[in-house]
Amino acid sequence: MKLSDRKRKILQIVVDDYISTAQPVSSKSITEKHMKDVSSATVRSELAQLEELGFLSQLHTSSGRVPSIEAYKLYVAELMDKSKLTTKEVGAIKSAFKDHADNLETVVQNAVKVISDLTDYTSVGYTSHSDKDKIVKIDIFRYKQSQALLLIVTENTLIRDKFISIPENMTDAQIIEASELISRLFVGKEFGEIMKLSDVIAEEFSVYREIFDNVMHAIEDYISNGNGKVVMEGEGKILKNPEYSDSEKVKNFLSVVTSKNKLAGLLASESDNIEINIKIGGEDGKEIPEDCSLVTATYSASGVKIGTYGVIGPLRMDYQKVVSVLEGVGKILEDILTNKK
Repeated sequence: MKLSDRKRKILQIVVDDYISTAQPVSSKSITEKHMKDVSSATVRSELAQLEELGFLSQLHTSSGRVPSIEAYKLYVAELMDKSKLTTKEVGAIKSAFKDHADNLETVVQNAVKVISDLTDYTSVGYTSHSDKDKIVKIDIFRYKQSQALLLIVTENTLIRDKFISIPENMTDAQIIEASELISRLFVGKEFGEIMKLSDVIAEEFSVYREIFDNVMHAIEDYISNGNGKVVMEGEGKILKNPEYSDSEKVKNFLSVVTSKNKLAGLLASESDNIEINIKIGGEDGKEIPEDCSLVTATYSASGVKIGTYGVIGPLRMDYQKVVSVLEGVGKILEDILTNKK
């Protein structure tokens, strides 16, 4: 059923007021604060119809209404207003990344922290591996007689390191020569491009074939490993919300945020755009508790995905604020990283 403009307006008011106060919304408060030109009786009738349609519920016959999961879904899809970040908030985001954009590990941590600080909710970040990442530096250093350290710096300036096996009889001079050869052939190429050209490149390694194969295995493991890194900030902020005085709700929340695998599954995305994705109340296979919502955005720079970030909190989340922060962080971060290249 298509809602009338008045029903949509009243529903928006109920959701907005409930988000800000955590108190059931009455017809009296709606007419006094928002719709002075409409009678209280008319608003009561509209509220009753919205309840019948499944958008609202009433805890007690004499109490006001609270939004249902369906109300939140309609709210984020069609009803909520766009909000803008303040100058102070924009400054806080820029400051979080100033002088730290040369290390993606630090960028990830700072992104998650500033999102949590500005939204006052638990924030999470997930960095997955991309075959579009381009190598800008690669070196091999002897570590033990039969082991070397492979050091790779990508275009995102994120250092990857891994130990690889080398022939025991390789001299230091041969390791340097093999490292220089690999650097000459690999630098400037994307991981995916290297994998496609591996057979062609291998012809250059008749002498150092074993070390080449081990480097290729290390790169293949890296780009095929879907278990990226999960970072979290502000786990305890959920307790600030009055609905989480219920120990069972806290338990459900902790069951998600304490599981890196669950969070990775929720944050994994194929998108390379700053596209907002909102999961409300355990929809999509009940991946999150029914009393929680998750809002995420995937960020990229110069076509390379740099991670998915999100906020997990109560159904009564300030969606306007969260969406504006995620979009703001994504745009500023993309601009900083793109200009660094």
